Amino acid sequence: MSKTPASKSAAPKASGKAAKPAAAESEALLSADHPDTSVATLDAPVRRATPTSTTNSKPAVKPDPKLASAWKNKPGAELTDAEVMAMPDTEYMNDKQVEFFRAKLTQLKEDILSNAGETTEHLREDTSIVPDPADRATIEEEHALELRTRDRERKLLKKIMQSLGRLDSGEYGYCDETGEPIGLGRLIARPTATLSLEAQQRRELKQKMFGD
Repeated sequence: MSKTPASKSAAPKASGKAAKPAAAESEALLSADHPDTSVATLDAPVRRATPTSTTNSKPAVKPDPKLASAWKNKPGAELTDAEVMAMPDTEYMNDKQVEFFRAKLTQLKEDILSNAGETTEHLREDTSIVPDPADRATIEEEHALELRTRDRERKLLKKIMQSLGRLDSGEYGYCDETGEPIGLGRLIARPTATLSLEAQQRRELKQKMFGD
């Protein structure tokens, strides 16, 4: 009769021992899923990534075969954003992509120069002949806003010219700080980008913490 309690108490001990490795394994998985992102890691060396690396854990979406092969039969300047994005990673910054971004940057430059010409014409309008003071004030405010917009575009034009120079030197598409590929998605959205997204985020965070 005394053996029965002993056998019952042995079972919980065995299950308790088995739970310890499982708990340790769970902690290891949690630490892997939530790495330390403290400020102390700001100056840590950046891991270089090849053009074939991915930055999210979602399974890669297989591109449309028609889009993936369209670049082979079209000039780079005629490619669409989607066709360029569908190109293989091994073709990063090949001749057709260089031609594509040169055309995009050139179009941006022409648009800015055209806008500047329109602003010049608007500023030549004589607001003194407008009899209503309220209307005259509105026109002057519109001119001031247009000048501020042109000033921003003037700074953008400088970056566009620098980017065209980087295309000529073979530096376009690679991060100034790390030398890593900036990525087609970021370049299409911001053709004058000189930093990868990670490097840009680090710079902005440091500026917020320590000032310019």
